[in-house]
Amino acid sequence: MGQDKHVSMLNNRAAAAALRSYGEAIQAVRARGNATEHSYRLPLQQLLERMGGESLSVLNEPKQVACGAPDLVVERDGVTVGYVECKDVGAPLDQVEATEQLERYRRGLANLILTNHLEFRWYLDGQQREKGCLGHLDKRDVIQLNPNVFSGIHGLFDNFFGTAPMAIGRSEELAQRMAAKARLLRDAMACVLAQENGTGPLHDLSQVYRQVLITDLSAADFADLQAQTATYGLFAARCGHLAGAPFTRQSAVFTETTPFLQDVFGRIAGPGLDQSITWIVDDLAHLLDQADMVAVLEDFGQRSQREDPVVHFYENFLKAYDPELKEIRGVYYTPEPVVSYIVRSVDWLLQHQFSLSSGLAEMPESGEKHRVLILDPAVGTGTFLREVIVHIRTTLERQGLAGAWPEYVKQHL
Repeated sequence: MGQDKHVSMLNNRAAAAALRSYGEAIQAVRARGNATEHSYRLPLQQLLERMGGESLSVLNEPKQVACGAPDLVVERDGVTVGYVECKDVGAPLDQVEATEQLERYRRGLANLILTNHLEFRWYLDGQQREKGCLGHLDKRDVIQLNPNVFSGIHGLFDNFFGTAPMAIGRSEELAQRMAAKARLLRDAMACVLAQENGTGPLHDLSQVYRQVLITDLSAADFADLQAQTATYGLFAARCGHLAGAPFTRQSAVFTETTPFLQDVFGRIAGPGLDQSITWIVDDLAHLLDQADMVAVLEDFGQRSQREDPVVHFYENFLKAYDPELKEIRGVYYTPEPVVSYIVRSVDWLLQHQFSLSSGLAEMPESGEKHRVLILDPAVGTGTFLREVIVHIRTTLERQGLAGAWPEYVKQHL
């Protein structure tokens, strides 16, 4: 993330007035004696919108919050600026910082404020940058404001509002950011499944997966599978996206890709998508939109020496998302030079040890069965099968049979 030089949304006098008005509002809420954590949300929402200017809006979606979203989403002209997580007045933020929830938010959300409505802590890329305390609760449980800190809190909000996304140009960093958002998406999907209680779009999709793919697929495993598919599918769509055009979850539907991913994008970008999931998918799409994909893919290609970064980047993503799962599933990729050597060696053995003059490209005589069958029991992304196909086509071209390739594909491949 980086910060744009920007003009303060409010001058110091107006900001002080806004903060004083907010302080008086939460004092009044506290004085009623029956306040809950949610009772302070409206004054805070009004403060943020006043401090941020006319184009800024603050959304409070209880359904999203119930499935693991921060309490407030801050947007400017429809683009997410950052998030605010609220705790009850007086809640010790040091303890909140140590919770799994805050750790997850700090990993997954680049621009975040944590507050107990008096103290404000601003995190950028997971690191605390600034904090300030508007006041304290006295011995009578009455909120006492401290006008001397108004200027510092004004600056904290200005920095929060004015932080602009920095284009990611390193593959490892992008994998880490994608993985953090995929974990948020996984948890939200698991929550939605539980709330659907056996009926709903996500439940229906999980039933299809059980019928077609994995009969004993648990709700947790489905949420994990679908979160990875959606996240990595958006990455694949972003790699094929037209330069210069904004990338969104909706535009992913129109990206030229496989029919399977087209169906996935249709499900994650459709109008029926649950709001508890929408905010994360939009945030992920925005991350990918801001990423310098030319630099990311070039960086990955230089370091990995792999021909297809869209395929092979998955190893990096899964390592960041769940290293243990990467070990369990054996997601490791053989470098292309090694794959090529093994395929060429098999071809040589077929020719010289089994008397098949065309090796892997051997075709049966009319009415005969194929003598060469290829089995890859750990196919993964098909690296070896792809190299076999490339080698067969090269063999046909070398034999002067390049024109026979379409027929070979139809009859033998």
